[in-house]
Amino acid sequence: MFKLTAKALLCAAFLTAGASLYAAEGQPIVIKFAHVVAEHTPKGQGALIFKKLAEERLPGKVKVEVYPNSSLFGDGKEMEALLLGDVHMLAPSLAKFEHYAKPIQIFDLPFLFDNMEAVDRFQASAEGKALLASMEGKGITGLAYWHNGLKQLSSNKPMHEPKDARGMKFRVQASAVLDEQFKALRAAPRKMSFAEVYQGLQTGVVNGTENTWSNYYSQKVHEVQPYFTASDHGLIDYMVITNTKFWKGLPDDVRAELESIMVEVTAEVNRQADDLNKEARAAIVKAGTSEIIELTPEQREQWREAMRPVWKKFEKDIGAELIQAAEAANRG
Repeated sequence: MFKLTAKALLCAAFLTAGASLYAAEGQPIVIKFAHVVAEHTPKGQGALIFKKLAEERLPGKVKVEVYPNSSLFGDGKEMEALLLGDVHMLAPSLAKFEHYAKPIQIFDLPFLFDNMEAVDRFQASAEGKALLASMEGKGITGLAYWHNGLKQLSSNKPMHEPKDARGMKFRVQASAVLDEQFKALRAAPRKMSFAEVYQGLQTGVVNGTENTWSNYYSQKVHEVQPYFTASDHGLIDYMVITNTKFWKGLPDDVRAELESIMVEVTAEVNRQADDLNKEARAAIVKAGTSEIIELTPEQREQWREAMRPVWKKFEKDIGAELIQAAEAANRG
């Protein structure tokens, strides 16, 4: 768990007073929005649209500086930078928050959501919105969920049933839930950075991975993986977050307008993510380098049952009622 240093506390206190002070003096409030992906991605576009609308609707009051491609802070340093006030907005993967709020691990549970519509319903529910505020005691406020999409499995051999994954080595993000997900299949999880995945698959350090269609295509994974199983088994989403004291220190009218803008931007980011995944899947099919295996409803249920023990393992940390609320979202 990250412990705030004296420097961080002083910086946070300064930010709380500073936002209102700058507005009162007629100087724009600078908001640094950093992320680790390219500008042409839905997340990259979301940051740019947020900047455009914020500066158009709050002229002279707000200036948004966007830093893409880890140009300001990388994965390993961005959360600390946010807490210190060196950056004001981030959009990390939901898998990055397990050390700040255990219930957010719910989004990593395999086969919990049937489709993206169920994800939307849960994230818009009271329980989903409460998760955005669940880290405020640690200085982090969630503003929105931005979609990347549902995950599919890739492999160097065809996988139709859970037993087909036994003994394989799968790349995973640094997440306790995702580790257990593959252990439940009697496979071996291997933590590996996103940038190393292509080479890891090419050289056989790992035999497979999990990701969205858009990430597979943009990273050319279809060149080194002959099989994809269309599993829709998990979620890769981002949470747009801000420094709590900075955000609450903004003038009320500025904060309200930025919150309204964030709602608009979120709808556009999520639309773009859905379109991009459909286009990427079609492009992989067209490339002809890989076979996409479609699961029957019965096969998908086999995978779900094989991984369901992971839900139980993390039920205490996440909360049984929260898991039940997520399951209810599948029923509309």
